[in-house]
Amino acid sequence: MQTSITHLECSKCKKSYPHNQLRNLCECGGPLLARYDLGAAKKTMTREALRGRAKNMWRFEEVLPSRECVTLGEGMTPLLHAKRMGEAIGLRNLFIKDEGLNPTGSFKARGLSAAVSRAKELGAKALATPTAGNAGGALAAYAAKAGIPCVIVMPADTPLANEMECRAFGADVRKLNGLISDCGKFVAENKDKNGWYEVTTLKEPYRIEGKKTMGYELWEEFDGKLPDVIIYPTGGGVGMIGMWKAFEEMEAMGWIGRERPRMVTVQAAGCAPIVGAFEKGETSAPMWQNAATIASGLRVPKAIGDFLILNAIRESKGSAVAASDEEILTTGKELAAKEGMYAAPEGAATVVAARRLAEKKWIKPEETVVLFNTGCGYKYNEAWQKALGMNR
Repeated sequence: MQTSITHLECSKCKKSYPHNQLRNLCECGGPLLARYDLGAAKKTMTREALRGRAKNMWRFEEVLPSRECVTLGEGMTPLLHAKRMGEAIGLRNLFIKDEGLNPTGSFKARGLSAAVSRAKELGAKALATPTAGNAGGALAAYAAKAGIPCVIVMPADTPLANEMECRAFGADVRKLNGLISDCGKFVAENKDKNGWYEVTTLKEPYRIEGKKTMGYELWEEFDGKLPDVIIYPTGGGVGMIGMWKAFEEMEAMGWIGRERPRMVTVQAAGCAPIVGAFEKGETSAPMWQNAATIASGLRVPKAIGDFLILNAIRESKGSAVAASDEEILTTGKELAAKEGMYAAPEGAATVVAARRLAEKKWIKPEETVVLFNTGCGYKYNEAWQKALGMNR
């Protein structure tokens, strides 16, 4: 593996840090971003070279942070033309990137593969993260693969499938009454005395690096172009932030020009801090009170990267949409029946947003639109039992 990483840079104050030590946030509290020698990267990461590389996210090794990877085969998920769903909502070129087919059943595999690879490389002895579900399962799997102990702290009402997989992978699972923000507080307060390296969303620099590969893959899958619109379900928002970072890197390497897809964030109506901040013209989002939704990945009352999400939406002339739980479940059933895709509620929420934006003519019928299904529906049995009237 070869990497062109040069340093870490604060996303707020722009202070630089060396990349050869375990770090969390900048001294100012801002998330750190990995930076690369993109001039060197573009010499070897050519389209011709990519054709002969492994069909996983580590094919983009020059712009990933590690020389050795802890991998379970994550990335290069299918981009499916959703013709029947598109016909139903009036969009001819509707595509779904199915991240539910990653290892451990969600897009979190990308970020945790990158984070665990780098943590192992830099000598971490134990890892810890709060989770609303899928991140915990992914960390537990990659930590097991790497041979590093990990602690997973989750709300007591986290979907059972997520708890089961964490325990199966050998993680130390701690359950708390409260939200993911309460779990994050527990990790932050206990990491130093227990020797844990914290891999909480955006509190370490490398989960975003795995997530950004979704943007690189879109460029490949659309034959060197990008779609007109990307609709992404947003809790912590690292996927959107990562793709925006990927597009900046692509431009610096001459792969694309200044054009960008219009970025649309989707949240649950019961927890929509980014939507609220966008509509009010704010640059950050206050803590959402009494967060509640069946889409556990969207139940994030305060995202540390809120300012980065809002920046991507506004710079791209994008939008933000909130979907009710009823809309999410009803549309999830429709998606399954029309496309054979059993999506996570978060993925179903993107279809709600696409339909609403198409009805408003914000998306034109001929535009190319990519929805991200971030997880597999099989991990959300409690939610889908309710939707299908199968509660027992």
